[in-house]
Amino acid sequence: MSDSSKRKRPLVADKRYTSKSAAASGKAAKKPVKKKPTKVTRKKPVPKAARRGGVLGFFSAVLRWILRLIWKITWRITAVVTLVLALAVGYLYTTLPPLEALLDGRAKGSVTMLDRNGDVFAWRGDQFGGVVTADSVSPHLRNAVIATEDKRFYRHFGISPRGIASAVRINLSEGRGPLSGHGGSTITQQVAKLICLGEPFDPSAGITEKEYEAGCRRTSIQRKAKEALFSMAMEAKYSKDDILSIYLNRAYMGGGAFGAEAAAQRFFSKPAAALSVAEGAMLAGLLTAPTTLSPTNNLDRSQNRAATVVRLMEEQGYLSAKEAAAARANPAELSEAAEARAGGYFADWVMSTGPEFFTRNTTEDVRIKTTLDQRIQKAAEDGLKWVFDNKVREGSKAQAAIVVMSADGAVRAMVGGRKTKVAGAFNRATQALRQTGSAFKPFVYAAALDLGYSPNDLIDDSPYCLNIPGSGEWCPRNYTNSFKGQVTLTQALKDSLNIPAVKISESVGRELVSQVATQFGIQNDLAAGPALALGASESTLIEMTGAYAGILNGGSSVTPYGLVELTLLGDDSPLMGTGGGIGERVVQESAAGELIYMMEKVIAEGTGQRGQFGGRQLAGKTGTTSAAKDAWFIGFSADYVAGVWMGYDDNTPLKGVTGGGLPTDIWREVMSRTHEGLPLTPLPMVKPGPATGFGEPAVEAPAPVQQQAPRETGGTIIDQVLRDIFGGGGSGNNIPAPSGGDR
Repeated sequence: MSDSSKRKRPLVADKRYTSKSAAASGKAAKKPVKKKPTKVTRKKPVPKAARRGGVLGFFSAVLRWILRLIWKITWRITAVVTLVLALAVGYLYTTLPPLEALLDGRAKGSVTMLDRNGDVFAWRGDQFGGVVTADSVSPHLRNAVIATEDKRFYRHFGISPRGIASAVRINLSEGRGPLSGHGGSTITQQVAKLICLGEPFDPSAGITEKEYEAGCRRTSIQRKAKEALFSMAMEAKYSKDDILSIYLNRAYMGGGAFGAEAAAQRFFSKPAAALSVAEGAMLAGLLTAPTTLSPTNNLDRSQNRAATVVRLMEEQGYLSAKEAAAARANPAELSEAAEARAGGYFADWVMSTGPEFFTRNTTEDVRIKTTLDQRIQKAAEDGLKWVFDNKVREGSKAQAAIVVMSADGAVRAMVGGRKTKVAGAFNRATQALRQTGSAFKPFVYAAALDLGYSPNDLIDDSPYCLNIPGSGEWCPRNYTNSFKGQVTLTQALKDSLNIPAVKISESVGRELVSQVATQFGIQNDLAAGPALALGASESTLIEMTGAYAGILNGGSSVTPYGLVELTLLGDDSPLMGTGGGIGERVVQESAAGELIYMMEKVIAEGTGQRGQFGGRQLAGKTGTTSAAKDAWFIGFSADYVAGVWMGYDDNTPLKGVTGGGLPTDIWREVMSRTHEGLPLTPLPMVKPGPATGFGEPAVEAPAPVQQQAPRETGGTIIDQVLRDIFGGGGSGNNIPAPSGGDR
């Protein structure tokens, strides 16, 4: 039997597949599925760059390694710096105050002055007109500021790299340091600087406010870096319009005005919302150099700068060609109040007389109503200018001062020097102490008249000497070096004779003369010797004019004043009222009336005849000091008192000038303009009765009045001093040189 019948072992592995796999395989065998061949895409091998061999290959490898190292270091440093900057900006963000706290950054308040009619004429301090926003101001002002200061304001994040680079390039090309000159600052950076990078002024830090402000304006690299961070923090904290609003409220715009509203009111007497194209351009132009470009300092320069701003607005599309042409053709003009500038000498004087914590150092906004009459102020300035233009040689350095007041001491005008449009200057009307000369003589005669002398009493104008203990013989002289013999008191005053004045003073007593002068308002120490009668003492023009006002009002003292009412801005009730006015009676009204009669003759017939104008009754007195270093004329009508002083600041003698000359001319020009349109009003003078007989004994005896019964005084200061003065005027040591007379 063959072995073919035996089952052969299958040529497959036993149990290679599980039952499920077999079943699946069986099914697959039954229904074969044609598989798509998987397409395998093999990447083509990138050929390696052929490495250079040798030295070049080595250096190439080193360079690639260095570049990879620099990149790794750079991105890590950049990441760290970015993180540090973000943290710094975030920290500064948390320190920024609310928007409202940044809108008014003044350290001091302001003072607004009103004239007697309630019109604004002057400002002092840091003026702030009120809060404005970027939306509430005139769009012309907003656009002008952006066009001038930062044309990419709405597109940057607080700093402008392009602007900084341009500024550095310009500075270097002009030979300056990179941070000197052009700053390239955005409006945001300028605001950061305005708020001093969030560092408020601390008076206890040992620095002044001026030093603090200088520190805020430093331009060191460290300061600039902090400024940039602060600017980015502000951009994150506030909106663009908020930042612009801070700028429009805090920026100094010249003339003491902080912010757009104050500047608009100061220069144009209108709110910032109502500014025209030309006015908005002028204010925006001030931001570059507010003091130099201020229209109250140089209107032409300010208008030229405004024209440049208009051109920038046109180039940037804020104005059409027609609008720009119209703005250039009609430049902004100052309001009348702005033309008056800062109120000149009068405003300075009012600030010095008011309480310091409400004037010079006020932290509040204050309104002061004053006695100033702007019509009379203009008359004083025009009168002074006319005389110097027409009667004084060109180039003369002589100065002059003027005060005009009412009989109650209310000052209506003041000029403290030839440059009238000033603020903070030396005021010769209130600060200059000068010898009064014969302008003092009315007080000598006032004392005599109050004791019972008559204007018709006779006195001997003849050579006269006094032996002064410790000084020797002193012999006064008349201006003409001549003598007139027997003259009335009226004639002696009319012709400003020196010898009769000294004799009267010695007769009634120097102490009484000093008392009368002091009570009338001469506050400085008076000379002790017989030269007292000739004006050897010093006084200010405002004191002398106030003393003459006391004569006009009937013999009562006055305190010159300019402040009528002081009120905090927004309050209705005043904090204080008038700071002066009529005081106690000094001489009897009848004596004052007789003195006015005598002084009227000075202008009608005597040394002051050049003061006549308009057919009015006028009274006054000339005065010239020794060597003609000072020349005075003080006088009055029934309506106003005016005083004029003329001289040199360095006491150089005047050439050919006496009180009856140029000072009287100035007085006439001022008073004639002041009285335009006013009715003719007679002076309150009293015509004298017959001579009393006091005159001649007064010449022979030092104090003859002790034998006479004095006139009823009615409660004047004479009651208090009569017992002390009878018996002579005392000795006179340290006698100044005698003064000259007047012509």
